[in-house]
Amino acid sequence: MIILVNMKVVQFTIPVAMENSVVVQEDKLPFFYNHLHRHNETQITWVIKGEGTLIAGNYMQRFQSGDVYVLGANQPHIFKSDPVYFNSKSKNGVDALTVFFNPNGLFQAILNLPETKTIKKFIAGTSGGLKVPATEQKRMAQQLLAVKNAKQGFRLAETIRLLQMMATVKNWKTLATITTEYAISDMEGLRMNDVYQFTMSNFAENIKLQQIANVAHLTPQAFCRYFKKHTRKTYVIFLSEIRINEACKRMLSGDFDSISSVAYDSGFSSAVSFNRVFKKITGKSPRQYLRDYTGKVD
Repeated sequence: MIILVNMKVVQFTIPVAMENSVVVQEDKLPFFYNHLHRHNETQITWVIKGEGTLIAGNYMQRFQSGDVYVLGANQPHIFKSDPVYFNSKSKNGVDALTVFFNPNGLFQAILNLPETKTIKKFIAGTSGGLKVPATEQKRMAQQLLAVKNAKQGFRLAETIRLLQMMATVKNWKTLATITTEYAISDMEGLRMNDVYQFTMSNFAENIKLQQIANVAHLTPQAFCRYFKKHTRKTYVIFLSEIRINEACKRMLSGDFDSISSVAYDSGFSSAVSFNRVFKKITGKSPRQYLRDYTGKVD
């Protein structure tokens, strides 16, 4: 059954209150903010608790507790919590610690100092978003806590220390492949939000091109051009990535009867097509994926 998502008007460009050059925000909520959005500030987020799908530009992968991300200024993104978090009876909840600063605002004066040349170069390379390597997560999380617990000038000093630490990390994982300045308008951002929300709510159904084009208020041909222009991928590939992410989550949780059942529950019409797409996206067959991560297969 196709689910019609609530198409209420939301902001795409979200203002962050910048009374200071650095803003620290800890969110302890039932689920993460549920709409694609952007802001002028660079964002460093430590997911203390929570799981779901991160969309950042044209990047889309699962996130989990412990992950640390750097999202570039004006980069469209959404931390989409798993469906279980939206259950009114759920006691899971999410917890995230985030540091915001505007590299073109108050923080710019700091970046123009000769001592912060390395930091400035690092921030310039964050437009596509970055994920902290697993080996560095604990160290960065500890420093984020230091930023949170510091006050006034000490908070600024701890933020500079955090960025200096990040600037020395070599094996960053880049998120989006589109790393140029995001020129998407607020209206286009809201349209993409509707497309993402509809897809993530209905990925297990047989979504027709006409249906998703209607969500975007475009003809099918115009929608195909529009989606590829803004994501550098086709809608079919995006939908497949959503389905494979869900399949991976199901397999790792152990909540499945067989690999074939995972395929059908994730929206694939056959196990053969599921195996082919799974290997194309992950580089492994479903069975190999299970062996590598859990040591067992069905």
